Amino acid sequence: MSYTANMGLSLLRMFAGFSLAFTHGIHKIPPSEQFVAGTANLGFPLPVLFSWAAAMSEFLGGIFLAVGLFTRVSSFFVGFTMLVAIVGVHGADPYQKKELAFVYLLIAAAYMIKGSGDWSIDGFLRK
Repeated sequence: MSYTANMGLSLLRMFAGFSLAFTHGIHKIPPSEQFVAGTANLGFPLPVLFSWAAAMSEFLGGIFLAVGLFTRVSSFFVGFTMLVAIVGVHGADPYQKKELAFVYLLIAAAYMIKGSGDWSIDGFLRK
């Protein structure tokens, strides 16, 4: 890829990943009783386990996305967590409440399709 394409992919990947990890994910570790109760209300079995999975998807998935490590896998987990947020958590809310989850979902989908680019740990390991 060209220099500018790698620069664009890297900037978006790092901004989205670190923003997700340190603005949303870190505050869910460990999952609060309220978060676990919300997970149970969504109908997930083993709500403590799924609360941890969601928190780690946002935190570790965000960090992995930012540095470009296991990018497609971490993007899948980020995307799935955002889909649950859109449909389950904010299903009845107006679009404005869903917008951020949609943005993270589409960014995750793009990196699932494209991969992390050359300027990433995945790119380094491929060489």
